Amino acid sequence: MSDVDLDGEQYEKHRKAGEILATVREETVDRIEVGASHLDIAEYAEDRIRELGGEPAFPLNISIDEEAAHATPGPDDDATFGEEMINFDIGVQVDGWLADSAITVDLSGNDELVAASAAALDAAIDTIEPGVDTGLLGNVIGRTIDGYGYNPVVNLTGHGLGRWEQHTRPNIPNRRVSQGVELGVGDVVAIEPFATDGGGKVKEGSEEEIFALEGESSVRNRTARQALDQITGEFRTLPFATRWLAVDRPEMALRRLKQRDIIHGYPVLKEANGCLVSQKEHTIIVTEDGCEVTTR
Repeated sequence: MSDVDLDGEQYEKHRKAGEILATVREETVDRIEVGASHLDIAEYAEDRIRELGGEPAFPLNISIDEEAAHATPGPDDDATFGEEMINFDIGVQVDGWLADSAITVDLSGNDELVAASAAALDAAIDTIEPGVDTGLLGNVIGRTIDGYGYNPVVNLTGHGLGRWEQHTRPNIPNRRVSQGVELGVGDVVAIEPFATDGGGKVKEGSEEEIFALEGESSVRNRTARQALDQITGEFRTLPFATRWLAVDRPEMALRRLKQRDIIHGYPVLKEANGCLVSQKEHTIIVTEDGCEVTTR
C-alpha cells in the first residue's frame, strides 16, 4: 500500500481546480459558434475561472485547424470563428496546484478526427494503474489513433503537473516508445493525445502571445520593470498572455524582457504540413486501483 495521502491538501486543491475547469470548459464550449469573437471567448473563460475561485494556470489556448497549441488572442484581436476545427486548452490553478484539460470543437465537419483523439484519451485513462509504464500509454494512444486512420502528433506529449509548474516529468508520449517511466500512486499527470490527418509532427510558427518567466534580473526601462513586477508577483513561473499585462505598450516591455533572457515566449505550434489537428486532454491522479479524473 502507498503512504501517499490522496485526501491531503495538495490533492484537494488539484480537485478544486479540476471542478472549476470542467464547469468553465462546458460553459465556454456552449458559447462557440461561427462569428463569435476569439478575444471575447478567451476573456469570458478566464474571468469565469476567477469568479469560481481559481486563477487561470495559463491563457486560454484557441488553436485553429493546423494549429496545435500556444495560440491565444492578442490585446486587440478581432478574429472570429469560422467553419473550422477549434482546440481549446484550459488551465486552472488553486494556490499553485493545477488542472489542465483540452477539447476540440469542430465546426468543419471532421467528426472522425475529433473522435480519434477522444478515443485515444479514453483508452489511455482505462490503462492507468500504479506501475503502468508511460511507454505503454503511448502505445495505446498511438494504436487507437492509427485505428481511426490518422496519425498521432509524435513531438507533443502529455506531462506531469507540479506546483506553479505547468509541465513537469514524466512526459506521456503519444506513440510507442522503447522505454518510459512507471507511474505511482499520487502522481498527477495530464494525458494529451493529438491526432492529425497530416504527417504527425508540429513545427514552430512565428507568432507569440504567450510568455513565461525564465529568470529574474534587473531591467532599467520603467515599463519593463513594471511588467516584471506583475509577472513575478501574479503569474510566478506560469505562462501569461500579452493582454494580461497592466502596463502601457506591453509588447515593448515584453521585447525588452526577452532581450535580457528574463522571459521566454511560446511560439504557436502548427502541423508541419498544414493539416488539421484535434486534441483531447484530462488531468488524472493515479490511485491505488486506477486513476481519478479531476477534469470531467
